[in-house]
Amino acid sequence: MGAPSTDKVRNVVLVGHGDAGKTSLAEAMLFMAGQTKRLGSVAEGHSTLDFETEEIRRKITLNLAMAPVEHAGVKINVIDTPGYVDFVGDAIAGMEAAEMALFVIDAVAGPQVQTRKLWKIATEMGIAKAIFINRMDKEHADFDSALAAIEAAFGHRVGAVQIPIGREADFRGVVDIIRMKAYHHEGDREEVLEIPADLADAAEAARDKLCELVAEADDSLMEKYLEGDRLSQEELETLLDKAIAQSLFIPVFVGSALTMQGVEDLMDDIVTFFPQPTAHGPLHTMDGKEVPFSVSGDVAAHVFKTLSDPYVGRINFVKVVSGTLKPGTELVNSRTGKKERVAHLFKMIGKETVPIESAPAGDIAVLTKLADTLTNDTLSARGDLAFAPLPLPEPLYPVAIVAKTKADEDKLGSALKSMVDEDPSLVLRRDEETHQTIITSLGDAAVDVLLNRLHERFHVEAELTDLRIPYRETIRKTAQAQGRHKKQTGGSGQFADCWLRLEPNPDGGYQFVDEIVGGRISKPFIVAIDKGIQDTMSSGAIAGYPVQDVKVAVYDGSMHAVDSNEMAFKTAARIGFRAGVEKADPVILEPIATLTIEVPDDHAGAVMGDISSIRGRILGMDAPEAGMQVIRAQAPYAEVVHYSPHLRSITSGTGTYTVSIDSYEQVPGDIQKKLVDAYQKERAEGH
Repeated sequence: MGAPSTDKVRNVVLVGHGDAGKTSLAEAMLFMAGQTKRLGSVAEGHSTLDFETEEIRRKITLNLAMAPVEHAGVKINVIDTPGYVDFVGDAIAGMEAAEMALFVIDAVAGPQVQTRKLWKIATEMGIAKAIFINRMDKEHADFDSALAAIEAAFGHRVGAVQIPIGREADFRGVVDIIRMKAYHHEGDREEVLEIPADLADAAEAARDKLCELVAEADDSLMEKYLEGDRLSQEELETLLDKAIAQSLFIPVFVGSALTMQGVEDLMDDIVTFFPQPTAHGPLHTMDGKEVPFSVSGDVAAHVFKTLSDPYVGRINFVKVVSGTLKPGTELVNSRTGKKERVAHLFKMIGKETVPIESAPAGDIAVLTKLADTLTNDTLSARGDLAFAPLPLPEPLYPVAIVAKTKADEDKLGSALKSMVDEDPSLVLRRDEETHQTIITSLGDAAVDVLLNRLHERFHVEAELTDLRIPYRETIRKTAQAQGRHKKQTGGSGQFADCWLRLEPNPDGGYQFVDEIVGGRISKPFIVAIDKGIQDTMSSGAIAGYPVQDVKVAVYDGSMHAVDSNEMAFKTAARIGFRAGVEKADPVILEPIATLTIEVPDDHAGAVMGDISSIRGRILGMDAPEAGMQVIRAQAPYAEVVHYSPHLRSITSGTGTYTVSIDSYEQVPGDIQKKLVDAYQKERAEGH
């Protein structure tokens, strides 16, 4: 069954740095709720949620996965997401569908880089936040140190609602600060304990902070609290959900997903205090309008994730925004304007689809066999709604991809389209200038996974090839050259003769001038000369790159009454243009990228030094906020085309950037020689 009503739904997305135990926590909740027969393990390769071949091999989460659990009469849609930056799109998709982001943080490592980045994204997206400090049974686990690091990173509104009983190998349970009880998990049940005497003071201090922050949700109770009166248990529990939904209080839980300590208490609090879907603020449409969340009214649903299965086809995950979605419902896709019939409705547990009878507003459902519905699409009764797309980061890591065999070549295009349909953080394009198929992603790991998925899912063998940088060619001097083409065969021959003058064009672009007098070359052949020059410019004169900013004049020549034709003059023009370029001091121009790089203060020096080492220059710096620097720089695009993993390396994952190509400059002589030599070698080999 699906959720019976909106108030019986909680949508919680698990986010955080990779290897913090998000999937293990989701597996523990599935097992605790009786959804699985055994506790799934990422390390042992039998996780319910990390079921893809690549996930099992790498032992990390690569895809958003659902773990809906029933607890105390409430359906908790647990959304497990990747923790690595190359797959952040799925974490953002999960936050789009949830009202609460539960940040899973390793008790030893504390809040790591990706956790901090996702925290900022969650704040910008306006969803509530909570924290689960995981792995308290791990060696060197220290709750106080972890909590202090969390407060330093995320501010004073975080506060413990659980504190651990013991640590490392002696970790044996948690103290529930809300109810002031202690819990120990053993087997499939949770045992209630007395609060240990050595934790009584810590529990009281945690409760005082909890009451102080929660009281801010009600002016009269805040005044009462400031006057020295303590909140009653009823007052605390009445206000807690409001304080959490408004981010006045960010609860910190603690436990161990592997030993199940603290997990059932966490689930109790999710059901009792985490925001209901009705707490969700208005959704924004593509044209900026606000659409309030509605339990009643016509059905509307937003597609936040799409999977491509070679056997099932597309699988669409939808958040129901209004009304109640049922099998047989006919909806309109606002992007295509076409009707889509919902034949069946499912919930998904890992890779298993389970039929459900309905999904009320606020619930998450899975649809299959829709004709043309993708991530970010909106389905509604009249097709007049189009919710804003996911706020995904711009992919900045382009690679050129080719099929290994002719048979694979025929299948590669459709397979890549399926992958892009599934993941909007991938961008597919055909570069008509370089004649390459380009996939742009968030990083090298995403590309590696893409290649493996092509093999596993679609049986397509593909590989990467060198990405051609969009260099340009031009000239720096004026030169003259003859283009003469004469060919005599058994029948009519070919003859064309033209003299060209080439010079740099300071106004930019290409300019052709006809200086022929006396009819030495007829007008149709003048047009053919112009066409031959432009054809040569597009394919390059010295290194195979387009020629730009050249003025060409045809000022003399001759023709034959019988053997001259347009093709002959096009050929002569190509010969003359190439000869003229060689005399006109040809140079290769390289694209110059403008980068805006945001890094913490302590990495700014390393980034600036690195920019200098790759022939770049610093344009300026700003400090938009304390502890951060924005560096504006320019560098050859060839040096920064794959800058994302490099920046990640030199800034320990803390740096971000944007890039654009704004100008062209002459390449150094040694680089020009390499490019020309490579081109000549290719031509000699007949490529």
